[in-house]
Amino acid sequence: MNVVMLLYPRLTQLDFTGPYEVFTRVKEMRLHVVSREAGLVTDGGGLRLFAEHGYDDCPAADLLFVPGGPGQLDLMQDAATLDFLRRQAAGARYITSVCTGSLVLAAAGLLRGYRATSHWLSLSQLALMGAEPVGERVVIDRDRVTGAGVTSGIDFALTLVAHLYGQERAERIQLSMEYDPQPPWNSGSPRAAPAALVQAVTEASAEFQARRVVAARAAGEALDAAPARTP
Repeated sequence: MNVVMLLYPRLTQLDFTGPYEVFTRVKEMRLHVVSREAGLVTDGGGLRLFAEHGYDDCPAADLLFVPGGPGQLDLMQDAATLDFLRRQAAGARYITSVCTGSLVLAAAGLLRGYRATSHWLSLSQLALMGAEPVGERVVIDRDRVTGAGVTSGIDFALTLVAHLYGQERAERIQLSMEYDPQPPWNSGSPRAAPAALVQAVTEASAEFQARRVVAARAAGEALDAAPARTP
């Protein structure tokens, strides 16, 4: 199975590296890391990651994966990236994302009519591009598989491995990684965190989220105006 995993400037590396770590433990998966051009890509925190392929020489994906991050905002208006994702999705068995990577898929028209999730701060923006937002950790709708915010990437990848190869296979990987989450506080979701904390995080991100809403609305309008594409 060819797994094509997208890199782009200012992505959130854990959105990418969490699933990558899980997928490397599946012998049937051949991972291909791609960016607009082959070479180093710097994430939102300054970590440099290497893309072995550019858009023009990337193998066809059986499984297409898009991570999220602040740079997602630029990708939603990047015709070259959106066209690349549509081309890859046309022959892929699974089209997937973690965090705000789902907004990029949605901007490409690849989530219209599908249930999907994203980071809780951006979840509602999916509706502006024809997707049905679902506030769950991992959402599977036919051949679309999406994970929620950042740390859900490991859950997403294990769920997908179980879907493809069985639960025992995924559990072996979970144990080999000693993936046994025991967070120091019960504040990792807006449902569990104190209301004051949710409000503080929401307010701190308000300006950037407003830009995401504008981008999502523009992408949705562009999709409405474009000729219908096969999902």
